[in-house]
Amino acid sequence: MPAKGDAFDFNLHAVYLWTATNMTFDELRLRAEALLPWAAGIVRERAVDLAREHEPHRAHDLEQALNNLLMHQRWPQEAHLPQFTVRLRVSLDERVRERLRPYWEQRIKLECDHELEKIRTRQADDLTRRWAAVLQNLQDEPVTAHAARLTGEQFAEVFHHYVAERRAIVPGLVELLREAVKGHNDLGLGPSEYTQAWDAALRAYERQQGLARQTR
Repeated sequence: MPAKGDAFDFNLHAVYLWTATNMTFDELRLRAEALLPWAAGIVRERAVDLAREHEPHRAHDLEQALNNLLMHQRWPQEAHLPQFTVRLRVSLDERVRERLRPYWEQRIKLECDHELEKIRTRQADDLTRRWAAVLQNLQDEPVTAHAARLTGEQFAEVFHHYVAERRAIVPGLVELLREAVKGHNDLGLGPSEYTQAWDAALRAYERQQGLARQTR
């Protein structure tokens, strides 16, 4: 069956369903076999114009269009003869199939790589969250901090450096917050939502880190 442009063809595979009344199975089979060439001609006649409207790599679209066209039709019209309905499957010209193969190989590879990266990202995110929770718990609880030594020398060493680095930046950050609040007061700006928010943040952070507010 020629596709659009007549350079390539579609391959049509028809499945016929024959029915009849007041007829034995053997008689139905013999009559259906005799009518089969005629039935194939009917299908070809209905399909040829529609096939030429579809590009050679659009076999699936043509299959849907043909089955929508033929699904409610029955032949022949004479009641005393066996009647058939047809269901079509459309496949690509082998030449078109070979041209499409590199495209589908690349697409499959890209989709598989994308799915693999999604799995890796989810696993990395889950692992990061779990370790963050563990480290936060070890840092906040003195008992568990000492218990970290029991999990292995390498982990205990890494955790020790982690806590030391976290604690090292605390004084500098607190001092920065204090200077920000003090600077606004020195300028005589007076109390405001801005300075009050800074001061509240500073006090909360000092309490969290166990630092006493120095009297100025």
